[in-house]
Amino acid sequence: MAFPVDLRRCQALGLAGTAFLALGGETAGALPVADLLSPESGRAALGLVGVYFGVVLLIAAWALLGKVIRGPEPPTTRALLMVLVVWAAPLLLAPPLFSRDVYSYLAQGAMVDAHIDVYAHGPARLGGPLAGEVAPVWRDTAAPYGPVFLVIAGALVGLTHGELPAGLLGMRLVALLGVALMAVALPGLARRCGADPAAALWLGALNPLVLLHLVAGAHNDAIMLGLLGVGLLASQGRLWLLGVVLVTLAALVKAPAALGLLAVIALRRHAGLVRATVMTTAVALATTVLATAAAGTGYGWIAALKTPVSPHNWSPTSLLGRVTGRLLQGLGSDLAPLATPVWHTAGLLATAAALLFIWLKLRPGPVYALGLSLAAIAVLGPAIRPWYALWGLFLIAAAAPSASVRHRVAAATAVLALGVLPSGGPPDLAQLVLAVSGGVLGVVVLWQAHQAAQEPALGRAA
Repeated sequence: MAFPVDLRRCQALGLAGTAFLALGGETAGALPVADLLSPESGRAALGLVGVYFGVVLLIAAWALLGKVIRGPEPPTTRALLMVLVVWAAPLLLAPPLFSRDVYSYLAQGAMVDAHIDVYAHGPARLGGPLAGEVAPVWRDTAAPYGPVFLVIAGALVGLTHGELPAGLLGMRLVALLGVALMAVALPGLARRCGADPAAALWLGALNPLVLLHLVAGAHNDAIMLGLLGVGLLASQGRLWLLGVVLVTLAALVKAPAALGLLAVIALRRHAGLVRATVMTTAVALATTVLATAAAGTGYGWIAALKTPVSPHNWSPTSLLGRVTGRLLQGLGSDLAPLATPVWHTAGLLATAAALLFIWLKLRPGPVYALGLSLAAIAVLGPAIRPWYALWGLFLIAAAAPSASVRHRVAAATAVLALGVLPSGGPPDLAQLVLAVSGGVLGVVVLWQAHQAAQEPALGRAA
């Protein structure tokens, strides 16, 4: 007998997972500096075990929900949206998890509120408690975000008067708004692309990476993807000019979304490629100028896109750069310092080649092409984080041409979901052992539940 699976059981199991995430995060999360516990603390250790126990339960609930969707009576999109609400609920008031980026957002918002140029200075120029919460590696780094997000962050800091708990809650609500826009856009995009709306919601919105990093981590990628998704949906109807505006606003949150303008042009090519290109470019430029003028932050974000990469980033090009540099250094070569920049340049060239291949040779549908392109940018770029995978995954979920594509993407998701500690810092051996212990405990509990489900059937057979 298979493990009993239905929508209610999946909803309950996922809720248990996010509840353990929230509880474990109270001692092992990316806490404010004043609340940080020593990694050797028993409470922090227990919290780390609890977080990874919860992650495994959430992944299992999501995988089982995928079976329900593929079953004879798949749930409605409305029912799946309710599952998303239930799973996300425990994370609403949880501390930040898996990253300290939300503290950078608040510090940059405070800089905007104080009329400090965020594109020329890092949070260290702000000083005070908020700057102290930013990870040391980023305190002297200019903001790489566009004016739309910085206006949101600045308004939020002004509204909360710089109070940290209120600011953290506000940033999470902004992220939840982005996730809500993603969930609203996915079924419509899927229908337009000939994909299953329920499967699109499962892969693109109920995905563990969305809950772990966009909701629990409160990353601004959520509002970028939400605006991008709604903009692409609007671009396929009479409101296509509004769609261009929304996609441009997404790019003014984080730059990768600018590639969405290519998809908008492709979606409107039936009206004439030249006309679609001219109109899209004109509206995008006008939106950029007006939004930047309203924000008052200037165009420094363009130069700030060259934000330095964390020295321990695990992107393929950064990893190859470090390995090559050490080999050259061991050989006594003076070229060792050039290894990483050369590999980063190679990654950019490979990205350009991949984009040309996708759009000119492979030529899938515009939404799917955009998803593949954003995935290529995330993988081949100089920096990668687990939540960067959502750039492409969100649109691949909406336009995947087959179930096999969704299954491969889902497998990658499950692996990435286990890749970051809840504190957002680099792991040591003891923390890795605790994390693995929590994950193994989750697997054991699920196995025991599976065995318990088989016993009644065996008894009836006897």
